[in-house]
Amino acid sequence: MHSYVIKRLLSAILVMWAVATLVFFAMRLIPADPAQVVLGDYASQELIEAFRHKMGLDLPILQQYRSFLVGVLQGDFGRSMVTGRPVAEQIFTLFPYTLSLALASLLIGSAIGIPLGVITAIRRNTIVDSLGRLFALAGFSFPAFYLAVILLIVFSVNLKWFPVVHSVSQEASLLEHLHKLVLPALSLGLIQASFIARLTRSAMLETLSQDYVRTAHAKGLPRRVVFYKHALRNVLIPVVTAMGLYTGQILGGAVLTETVFSRPGLGKLLVGAISQRDYTLIQSGVLMFAFVVLSVNLLVDLSYALFDPRVKYD
Repeated sequence: MHSYVIKRLLSAILVMWAVATLVFFAMRLIPADPAQVVLGDYASQELIEAFRHKMGLDLPILQQYRSFLVGVLQGDFGRSMVTGRPVAEQIFTLFPYTLSLALASLLIGSAIGIPLGVITAIRRNTIVDSLGRLFALAGFSFPAFYLAVILLIVFSVNLKWFPVVHSVSQEASLLEHLHKLVLPALSLGLIQASFIARLTRSAMLETLSQDYVRTAHAKGLPRRVVFYKHALRNVLIPVVTAMGLYTGQILGGAVLTETVFSRPGLGKLLVGAISQRDYTLIQSGVLMFAFVVLSVNLLVDLSYALFDPRVKYD
């Protein structure tokens, strides 16, 4: 297992380097001059040149690339071109908000999607199955930002159960954090639940047709034991794999969700950085998203042995 983890870590490092390289050069292909965008249209040429020299934008592209990689390896992501604050400080201040949103939506999606997928598979071609498939289809049809707007109108504007603006200060209590997390997490979690339910149903139907399931029924085991102890355990492997791959979409959905709910987070920070051509902030934010996705997929791979004892990491 140790050799497997080492190989995965080495491959993750290569992927991070590829992402960093791609993002760095992609930023340089944007036609707009970041110095002009930050300073405004009426800035003098001398001021623009001074800003470019201060931020190292006047250096050769390969030298900028080398300085960027060296800074990342040392944990120095540079300073924001707009605010002048250290980028690492801004990212690690807002990252807990995005992480809590992603984890809460993942919890909601799993808590709804897995049981719903199992029930619809067990009661195939019944009214329960039809309603479950309708829910899954509706979830695929609704964009995350559209569902967020509907939830905001219904529960914040009309029912007034939740605040319209979901900004949370660091001094707020845990209860206030959770209260303002409900609607954003629900808007992402319901869509993820439809995806998980559909995948669980398909995997469960395939598993129920296996020989070992028919043997378990023939031995007289209770249906609950056959479904939830024997069949579901094998179903969880593809489901957990898909949930790990879906992490990137959750983070992508968090960008729009945080914007709709005016909630602090990395997604909202990156939207502002892109509009202001803040190279250093964009590069570091994308690297943080890539790191989270790679970490989640590594944990998913290592969790297979928990669901299937036959899995060996050799």
